[in-house]
Amino acid sequence: MRLLHASSFQLKSFEGDAIPPYAILSHTWGEDEVSFQDIHGPDASSKAGFKKIQLICSDALDHGLQYVWVDTCCIDKTSSAELSEAINSMFRWYHKSKYCYAFLADVPDGTDVHSPSSAFATSRWFSRGWTLQELLAPKHLEFFSSGGQELGTRQRLSGKISSITLIGEEYLSAPDPHSLLSKASIAKRMSWCSRRNTTRIEDIAYCLLGIFGISMPLLYGEGERAFVRLQEEIMKVSNDQSLFAWEDESYARVYLHDLEIGSLGPFARHPSAFKYSGHFVPDELEPPKEAFASTNMGLQITLRV
Repeated sequence: MRLLHASSFQLKSFEGDAIPPYAILSHTWGEDEVSFQDIHGPDASSKAGFKKIQLICSDALDHGLQYVWVDTCCIDKTSSAELSEAINSMFRWYHKSKYCYAFLADVPDGTDVHSPSSAFATSRWFSRGWTLQELLAPKHLEFFSSGGQELGTRQRLSGKISSITLIGEEYLSAPDPHSLLSKASIAKRMSWCSRRNTTRIEDIAYCLLGIFGISMPLLYGEGERAFVRLQEEIMKVSNDQSLFAWEDESYARVYLHDLEIGSLGPFARHPSAFKYSGHFVPDELEPPKEAFASTNMGLQITLRV
């Protein structure tokens, strides 16, 4: 793991138990970010993205922390191997941080965060796929406006955030939401991402790896197949049948209007298919007696009717 020194702005690599306590930044990318190649260059401080790096470094030092992690400059994205490792480790890195600072670039100072139509409620941060894990992984998460004004913590704003994201308040107000994730059904967790989006098609799957405790190779260029692979990996470690509790509205329209019988297979193409599946819970009264699996003939499963 590569960390940025909060005083000198120098990068340093750490491994295993040698990783010092650190703060971590959550944000949405904009133009003119400070990259790994930029951070040690003479023009780093003149880039627009340097402002939020200064903010997290200042607050980290106030909390007695010497190091921070910022995805824009702590990952060498020219290395596909390093990028893959980082994405598969991202949830764990956010969970192990001492403090997470969510920088909302589109929320001005003085915003009333409790107003239904406030800039906080409509912030891009709440619609991005990657920030879902950044909302649920850290133990301590605090929100900041574009000017660095403190807006509140996840626990204190749990009711408001729940109304924005449709994530149950019990997950947002918990001291460690990570400990509750496994108790939520697969369909419920998928529904949390159903209204979110990513720039690249594959990232809507990769941003969910930590939410389900899954690791898998990154294959940019595979398109919707990435989300199918995610569901295949989930099926290998879970017997929660709510994985199949989805509805693809576009497919339903084709079937009803054209009377065509096709097959999407047992897996959804996008988390949006789970938009109305947030109420599903695992069947704890009578767990499956037989394993289910994806075969060359389709899904092999035994269900109660």
